[in-house]
Amino acid sequence: MAVKPGDFLLVNYTLKVKESGETVDTTFDSVAKESHIHREDSTFGPKFIILGEGWLPKGLEESLVGLDPGTNKTVELTPEKGFGNRDPGKMRLVPLRRFRDKEYPTPGQQVEFDGRPAVVRAVGAGRVQVDYNHPLAGRTLVYDVSIDKVLENENEKILSLIALRIPEVPKEKFGLKKHQSDLTIEVPEEAFYLSGLQVAKKAVTSDLQKFFPDIDTVAFQEVFKRSEPKPELPATVAKPAEVSPEKEEKAEAPVSAPKKPRSPAKNKEASTKKPSTGTSRKRAKMGSENQR
Repeated sequence: MAVKPGDFLLVNYTLKVKESGETVDTTFDSVAKESHIHREDSTFGPKFIILGEGWLPKGLEESLVGLDPGTNKTVELTPEKGFGNRDPGKMRLVPLRRFRDKEYPTPGQQVEFDGRPAVVRAVGAGRVQVDYNHPLAGRTLVYDVSIDKVLENENEKILSLIALRIPEVPKEKFGLKKHQSDLTIEVPEEAFYLSGLQVAKKAVTSDLQKFFPDIDTVAFQEVFKRSEPKPELPATVAKPAEVSPEKEEKAEAPVSAPKKPRSPAKNKEASTKKPSTGTSRKRAKMGSENQR
């Protein structure tokens, strides 16, 4: 089914600059690694758009109209159809001291200055040249693009709009309850303390009421659930330490009172006492009987 303006789409693409052949953007993780533009804090995967809303360059969106899902297409965009021509009036010289609370500027660095994205072009003696033109302004762009999926399910569309405004939390963790023209969004605990959450809620509400005329009221429900207690592990009985037979015998032997040390005289007497001659006598008597 050919797509049309207003469709909710998931789009894959790889973007190159025609003049240099450099890959500057992609939705594919593998391509980003091969092109050395991969970032650990970036999320790769099909990009969600509503066709005709200007979330992609105008020329690219126009080329998607009438395209069938799964069909690959290569689109070349002139600057006028891409990110516009470079405007010298968007170049500014600002004092270097205004960067004291920021990272020290270097040429080519992308920064946010005065609430707008900009690129540092040059750093001089006490002054910095910043460029508010889009980084791809004035470039001819080449897109390899395809439509991965057309979203038809209403809940899937709503969750995709939520993820657009609150990308830090997986969209599957949000719950949806709709009753006639009232929609309740259950917010997971992961989103409770996000910076700018209230602003994001307002943006989600505006998006939903714009693209879903049948939704009049949007309520956000924050539910704190009782955490399940961890099961107690059974108490372990300590095994008795193994004792060798000799040690065990010694351990079981009754403890006798310490013996008094013998006097030197008795020790001497015991040492000089002759061994018993009973054995030698017996041998002699037995010899005399044999002689009889």
